[in-house]
Amino acid sequence: MENNLVIGMPAGSLANSTRGGNLVKFLENSGFTTKGYETGGPTSFLTVNFLFGWDGRPQEFGTQLSLNELDVAIAGDDWIEERKLELNIEYKTDIALKKILSLKRGDVRLVGIVDKAVKENNTEDFLKNFFKEDKKIITVVSELPYMALNWIRNKMKSAGLGELAETWSVQNYKTPPKIEKGILIYETWGKTEAKIKNMGADIGLEITQSGSAIKSYGLKIIDEVFSSETGIWVNQSVLNNKVKKELLEMFVLNLFGSINAENKVMLIFNVPSEKKEIVEDFLSKYNLYADEPTIIPGSKYAQYSIQVVTDNTKMPLAKVRYELIKLGARSIETIPLISSIPDMTPILNF
Repeated sequence: MENNLVIGMPAGSLANSTRGGNLVKFLENSGFTTKGYETGGPTSFLTVNFLFGWDGRPQEFGTQLSLNELDVAIAGDDWIEERKLELNIEYKTDIALKKILSLKRGDVRLVGIVDKAVKENNTEDFLKNFFKEDKKIITVVSELPYMALNWIRNKMKSAGLGELAETWSVQNYKTPPKIEKGILIYETWGKTEAKIKNMGADIGLEITQSGSAIKSYGLKIIDEVFSSETGIWVNQSVLNNKVKKELLEMFVLNLFGSINAENKVMLIFNVPSEKKEIVEDFLSKYNLYADEPTIIPGSKYAQYSIQVVTDNTKMPLAKVRYELIKLGARSIETIPLISSIPDMTPILNF
């Protein structure tokens, strides 16, 4: 694999062509058409021979990166943080992983949840009142047990319960407790809300986007713990490998081009020579080009091309075209963009 970049391809919603920000189409727009990915693998790249797809669960990618089994992983910040904490807490090992690009998709929040009947509205007050009743152990459920442990330990310390926070155990759901006091973390495989609703735990750390499922279960959010998005993560050792680093730069630069092109179109139009000055004043006033508009001069007309952000509420695409026509532009063509790479900025800080 020395001449290939080994990429962790996440199973689950990201592999679904209609969910997860449509990663399949996103990769295709970047120049990396896949085969087999959305049907469960094995994943191969049809248009390039320098990428190797390793299908897996994003929950595992942090560990695989740390072992150099993967060079790159497409993963959420939450699962990378979970593995970093697990290796640090359980194995006293720190791993040097680096996020080098945000993919601007897969946004989720990790929130603390309790039954809506709980009077307290923050975790510290909840913990203080919970342990007032001579309770010695608190039960926490989460799909991310080490993030939950780190969260509860820190909150207990800030609530003056540091002694109890020193004793903890991470276990499968409803296995016999290994501790008699402290923090009992039960790892769940989904439906964390149901375990809180049905009194299977005292508090939970849940992954959510809108919070609607939490409300549906009669629960409430008591804490905002972590924000996560999908990004490109690497083991920093890959940056010391000349061959792989160059492949990584090519991969990331093209991904960035697709991200940068989202919600943008190219407008190409003609402007009579006598109208050039007023059209350029309009383009400048509304920042409708980057360094300068691209102009191809002619004897009577000049052809202009500009990028327009389609969701700009101050100057919508429809209004841009309308104003240009009023100012004398002709033959306005609107061309969707699938990639737009302005410069090398995304890879300069590797």
